[in-house]
Amino acid sequence: MTESIFFPQRQTLNLRQVTEMAQTTLPDGADGEFLLKGVAPLESAGPNDLAYMDNPAYVAALGATQAGVCLVTPRFAAKVPSKTIAIVTPLAYRVFAQVMGHMFPSAMRPESSFAATGISPGSFVHPSARLEHGVTVDPGAVIGPHAEIGAGTVIGAHTVIGPHVKIGRDCSLSPHVSVSNAFIGNRVILHPGVRIGQDGFGFAMGPQGHLKVPQIGRVIIQDDVEIGANTTVDRGASRDTVIGEGTKIDNLVQIGHNVVIGRHCVIVAQVGIAGSTTLEDYVALGGQVAVRGHVRIGMGAQIAATSGVNGDVPAGARWGGAPAKPMREWFREITALKKLASKGDSDKDDGASS
Repeated sequence: MTESIFFPQRQTLNLRQVTEMAQTTLPDGADGEFLLKGVAPLESAGPNDLAYMDNPAYVAALGATQAGVCLVTPRFAAKVPSKTIAIVTPLAYRVFAQVMGHMFPSAMRPESSFAATGISPGSFVHPSARLEHGVTVDPGAVIGPHAEIGAGTVIGAHTVIGPHVKIGRDCSLSPHVSVSNAFIGNRVILHPGVRIGQDGFGFAMGPQGHLKVPQIGRVIIQDDVEIGANTTVDRGASRDTVIGEGTKIDNLVQIGHNVVIGRHCVIVAQVGIAGSTTLEDYVALGGQVAVRGHVRIGMGAQIAATSGVNGDVPAGARWGGAPAKPMREWFREITALKKLASKGDSDKDDGASS
């Protein structure tokens, strides 16, 4: 990474500024004006770079690092080489992210693919749409009648904004996004290929055939939500699909109609959430979790990757497995199965020897 042509570094920081971000004091004898010219992993950091360490898997790399400065959690502070300045903080990774955000602001959210400002030639904006000053619209984008878009928002190439959609300020909609039947708050990021507000999967099934149920609800996305590439959020059937403020959703996630997701939830890639399910605030779903419809997952609950949730989950629970259950119970079942499998192998060996 000797040349950062995709995300050019916009500024440098000195040691004093980094310690202020970490809400700590300068280490004894350290020069607060020492200039950090970049960030790098422990293995490749040089004397003018900032690195971080918060994971025991990288203890050896910490001991051998050439980094000039290292953000480090208290657990590993004693292992920082003497030539490296240690900034000790329990939030090493978070502070590292803050530093990167200052140095590489263009990596914080998708920008115009056309390096454009204002409404680009080749875009299509309906005369009745209302765009505040400072909206960027890339070539090929379509903005429908009576849509409203706030200042500082970027609409990517070939993105389609449907009629009456409202999008707040300082949002970033990447190329090939589609938004219909939705109200979106401020500072929302939608990555390429996101689909918002299409039909939910609703049919009245029977021997005469499957009769389509009209989906007449909306999608409400609150402030500071980020949604990963090729994720789909269906609009509500008779009520709204809602995604609460600060929630972060990974790539390739399916969110069904009438789903309500609380504030500051984390949903990892390839999760599927069936219709009319509720996730309360601060829920975390690991990769490939499947959630049945019409269930409630309580505040702060965490579901392990590849689990299947078939019923309500209490607040603060840690569940895993298929069907999902409390972690201790799940681990006991895995242990019992291993013992049964080992016993079966042992019995086969005994039979063969006799």
